[in-house]
Amino acid sequence: MTAKRKEKSKEQKKLKPEESGSEELRAEIHGLQSQKDEIFEKLQRLSADYANFQKRVPKQIADTIAYEKEQIIKTLLPALDNFEHTLQNANSAEDVEAFVKGVRIVYDQMLDILKSHGVERIKALGEKFDPALHEAIMQKTDPAGQDNVVLEEFQKGYKLNSRVIRPTKVIVNKLRSEQQAEADAQEQKLDLQEAINDETQVQDAE
Repeated sequence: MTAKRKEKSKEQKKLKPEESGSEELRAEIHGLQSQKDEIFEKLQRLSADYANFQKRVPKQIADTIAYEKEQIIKTLLPALDNFEHTLQNANSAEDVEAFVKGVRIVYDQMLDILKSHGVERIKALGEKFDPALHEAIMQKTDPAGQDNVVLEEFQKGYKLNSRVIRPTKVIVNKLRSEQQAEADAQEQKLDLQEAINDETQVQDAE
């Protein structure tokens, strides 16, 4: 009996390290499972927060735009009131000059309002043509002026916070070079010669 007990004791001793390793493995698995559950819970919260963010941001943007529109309209209303008063007093104005003066006041008021919102007019007249600021709709030749300089403004342009929102439509001075002038003169001479030849042929035919 004693021998059997000794053998059984030996077998139990052999199993103890394995059982110990199994316990450690189970503890590690349990820890990993807990970490996984914690990460999954955080992801769920993050997903819910992002879904709420997606719903909230468009509304905030829409509210901000609506507020900005309201503020701009409020600043324009005094100018509109003055313009209405000017029109109402147009018939009783002593002369055209007084009416024009009233319109000028409203116009200047509008420019001040736009300036308060970061809008400024683009300088063009007498400036060097700049395709980033100006849109050339026509070219003229003024020998007294410099080449590629704006001679006239057809429609004023504006910038908003230094960004062009509408370029100025302009007429640009384009001076002809001596070669171009000679070519034009030669072309006119040839046209005149052809006209004379045609006239001579008609007379001979008669």
